[in-house]
Amino acid sequence: MGRSFGNLTKARGIISYSLSPFEQKAFAGVISDGVPNVWRRFRSRAFRVLPPFIITYMVYRWAKDENTRLKRKDPSLYANDE
Repeated sequence: MGRSFGNLTKARGIISYSLSPFEQKAFAGVISDGVPNVWRRFRSRAFRVLPPFIITYMVYRWAKDENTRLKRKDPSLYANDE
């Protein structure tokens, strides 16, 4: 009834090599290559990403403290209530 997916055409003259995932080392080079690469990528992006987050946190913190300050009752208004 037709060809199955993956066998739709015949390719001639094309050679492909592959290595089974079961024959590969899963964590090869994690310490020697991975950690320095993560550090390099972090340093290259930190000054672009961190300032907006820091500014946003500072504005959030200021607004939260200001809201708390404005919601407080003035004790002098209630000095003669007894």
